[in-house]
Amino acid sequence: MTAVTYDFVIEQGTTLQKIFVWKDSEGSAIDLTGYTARLQIRPTVRSDSIYLDATTENGFLQIDAANGKVTLTVSATATSAFDWATGVYDLELEDSSGVVSRLSQGAVKVSFGVTR
Repeated sequence: MTAVTYDFVIEQGTTLQKIFVWKDSEGSAIDLTGYTARLQIRPTVRSDSIYLDATTENGFLQIDAANGKVTLTVSATATSAFDWATGVYDLELEDSSGVVSRLSQGAVKVSFGVTR
Protein backbone atom coordinates (compact mmCIF):
# COMPACT_ATOMS: atom_id res chain seq x y z
CA MET A 1 0.00 0.00 0.00
CA THR A 2 1.22 3.49 -0.83
CA ALA A 3 0.31 6.25 1.61
CA VAL A 4 -2.22 8.81 0.45
CA THR A 5 -0.97 12.41 0.50
CA TYR A 6 -3.53 14.57 2.27
CA ASP A 7 -2.81 18.12 3.47
CA PHE A 8 -5.02 19.74 6.09
CA VAL A 9 -5.52 22.91 8.13
CA ILE A 10 -5.94 23.14 11.90
CA GLU A 11 -8.02 26.11 13.02
CA GLN A 12 -6.41 27.30 16.24
CA GLY A 13 -8.81 27.32 19.20
CA THR A 14 -11.31 24.91 17.63
CA THR A 15 -11.79 21.18 18.04
CA LEU A 16 -9.92 19.32 15.32
CA GLN A 17 -11.50 16.15 14.00
CA LYS A 18 -10.09 14.41 10.92
CA ILE A 19 -11.27 11.02 9.71
CA PHE A 20 -8.98 8.76 7.69
CA VAL A 21 -10.41 5.65 5.99
CA TRP A 22 -8.35 2.69 4.78
CA LYS A 23 -9.94 1.05 1.74
CA ASP A 24 -8.86 -1.78 -0.52
CA SER A 25 -8.48 -1.47 -4.31
CA GLU A 26 -12.21 -2.15 -4.76
CA GLY A 27 -13.21 0.66 -2.40
CA SER A 28 -14.22 -1.53 0.52
CA ALA A 29 -13.14 -0.60 4.04
CA ILE A 30 -10.33 -2.71 5.48
CA ASP A 31 -11.14 -4.25 8.86
CA LEU A 32 -8.81 -2.70 11.46
CA THR A 33 -9.54 -5.14 14.27
CA GLY A 34 -6.38 -5.56 16.36
CA TYR A 35 -4.67 -2.46 14.92
CA THR A 36 -3.13 0.47 16.76
CA ALA A 37 -2.47 3.86 15.20
CA ARG A 38 0.06 6.64 15.63
CA LEU A 39 0.40 10.08 14.07
CA GLN A 40 3.02 12.74 14.62
CA ILE A 41 3.24 16.32 13.42
CA ARG A 42 6.77 17.75 13.22
CA PRO A 43 8.28 20.96 11.79
CA THR A 44 10.03 18.96 9.03
CA VAL A 45 10.44 15.31 8.13
CA ARG A 46 13.91 15.17 9.69
CA SER A 47 13.15 17.27 12.78
CA ASP A 48 13.51 15.82 16.29
CA SER A 49 10.86 18.26 17.59
CA ILE A 50 7.28 17.01 17.81
CA TYR A 51 4.31 19.40 17.64
CA LEU A 52 1.70 16.67 18.21
CA ASP A 53 2.11 13.02 19.22
CA ALA A 54 -1.20 11.23 18.73
CA THR A 55 -1.78 7.54 19.40
CA THR A 56 -4.61 5.17 20.14
CA GLU A 57 -3.01 4.73 23.57
CA ASN A 58 -3.14 8.44 24.49
CA GLY A 59 -6.68 8.88 23.12
CA PHE A 60 -5.99 11.35 20.30
CA LEU A 61 -6.69 8.57 17.77
CA GLN A 62 -9.75 6.32 17.81
CA ILE A 63 -10.25 3.30 15.55
CA ASP A 64 -13.63 2.21 14.14
CA ALA A 65 -12.35 -1.23 13.09
CA ALA A 66 -15.37 -2.48 11.13
CA ASN A 67 -15.49 0.65 8.96
CA GLY A 68 -11.72 1.03 8.47
CA LYS A 69 -11.76 4.48 10.09
CA VAL A 70 -9.14 6.24 12.17
CA THR A 71 -10.29 9.49 13.75
CA LEU A 72 -7.90 12.16 15.00
CA THR A 73 -9.49 14.37 17.66
CA VAL A 74 -7.69 17.30 19.32
CA SER A 75 -9.55 19.51 21.77
CA ALA A 76 -10.07 23.25 21.29
CA THR A 77 -7.98 23.81 24.42
CA ALA A 78 -5.06 21.90 22.90
CA THR A 79 -5.26 23.62 19.49
CA SER A 80 -5.39 27.01 21.26
CA ALA A 81 -1.84 26.36 22.43
CA PHE A 82 -0.51 25.65 18.93
CA ASP A 83 1.94 28.45 18.15
CA TRP A 84 3.53 26.90 15.07
CA ALA A 85 2.44 27.76 11.53
CA THR A 86 3.32 24.72 9.40
CA GLY A 87 4.44 21.14 9.78
CA VAL A 88 4.35 17.68 8.27
CA TYR A 89 2.69 14.49 9.48
CA ASP A 90 2.18 10.85 8.77
CA LEU A 91 -0.30 8.32 10.10
CA GLU A 92 0.85 4.75 10.66
CA LEU A 93 -1.18 1.65 11.48
CA GLU A 94 0.28 -1.42 13.15
CA ASP A 95 -1.47 -4.78 13.09
CA SER A 96 -1.36 -7.34 15.90
CA SER A 97 1.62 -9.14 14.31
CA GLY A 98 3.72 -5.95 14.22
CA VAL A 99 3.35 -5.11 10.51
CA VAL A 100 3.36 -1.31 10.07
CA SER A 101 1.63 0.47 7.17
CA ARG A 102 1.55 4.18 6.44
CA LEU A 103 -2.02 5.25 5.69
CA SER A 104 -1.59 8.98 5.10
CA GLN A 105 1.00 11.74 5.00
CA GLY A 106 1.21 15.40 4.12
CA ALA A 107 1.49 19.00 5.22
CA VAL A 108 -0.33 20.69 8.08
CA LYS A 109 -1.00 24.40 8.45
CA VAL A 110 -2.34 26.24 11.49
CA SER A 111 -4.88 28.98 10.81
CA PHE A 112 -4.41 31.31 13.77
CA GLY A 113 -7.53 32.43 15.59
CA VAL A 114 -8.54 35.97 16.42
CA THR A 115 -11.31 35.33 18.97
CA ARG A 116 -10.00 34.48 22.43
